[in-house]
Formats: sequence, C-alpha cells, structure tokens
Amino acid sequence: MDFILWRHADAEDGVPDDARKLTVKGEKQAQQVGQWLKSHLPQSARILVSPAKRAHQTANALGLEFEITKQVGTGASVKSVIEAAGWPDAKGAVVVVGHQPTLGRLAAALLSGVEAEWSVKKSEVWWFSNRSHDDETQTILRAVMSPEFL
Repeated sequence: MDFILWRHADAEDGVPDDARKLTVKGEKQAQQVGQWLKSHLPQSARILVSPAKRAHQTANALGLEFEITKQVGTGASVKSVIEAAGWPDAKGAVVVVGHQPTLGRLAAALLSGVEAEWSVKKSEVWWFSNRSHDDETQTILRAVMSPEFL
C-alpha cells in the first residue's frame, strides 16, 4: 500500500475555520505539488479529503475525483486517519489531504511507532509505503516533497 499525506496549502486566517480559503500563494503551492503528485500517482488512487474548504481547494489541483470525510478533517485523530485509509492493508494508493497537527503526528507514528509533534509544512507531501520482509511489515518513507523544491 502507498499512503500519501498531503497537507493543505497556505490558507487565509479567519473563522469559521472550515471556511478558510487558499491564499494566492496557496493556490500556486497546490498547483505545483498537485502536478508533481498526479504525475507519480497510480491511476486508481483513492483520495480522502477533509471537509475544510482549503483542503478541497488543495485536492482540486489534482484534477481527480475525491471523497470528503470528517475522518481526516480538522481535529482528526491519527487513529481515524489510519482507519479511513485502511493502512497498512488497503490495496493501491491512498492520498489524504488534511491538516496539522494530525499529519505530523501520523508521520511520526508511521516512522517511529510513537506519535510526536512533527511538522508537515503547508502543501507538503509525505509518501509512505509498506512491505513484508522476513515475515515482518516494514514502513518505508519513499518521498517528501515541498512546493519550494518544484
């Protein structure tokens, strides 16, 4: 399984939180990362998106259909994101477009086995996969991509 975490791009401040839109900078970030991600994604990838407007706008940059679910929304737990994605047993690729601090905590848990306050920058992608090796499941960090590198 490929498990891809994509934090929403730069967004305006304000309330209500779920109505915040991307800034001009955020739109550019989403387009840059969306192009890179789409060129690497398998065609059958499942895309799970937070109900927050900024997450929808970020996901729209892929130009692919996506599912909106509260399980990856603001305030989501690491457990709910893992359950929504089906990690590590789902087949194919799952992209989660979500938020801090959940994505940072999830990245930490995947790599170290313990939730920690790690930072996933705005519009950054962390791409994980898993494999079985010597009767053991291993998590592999395949890529981390930030808009400033594109």
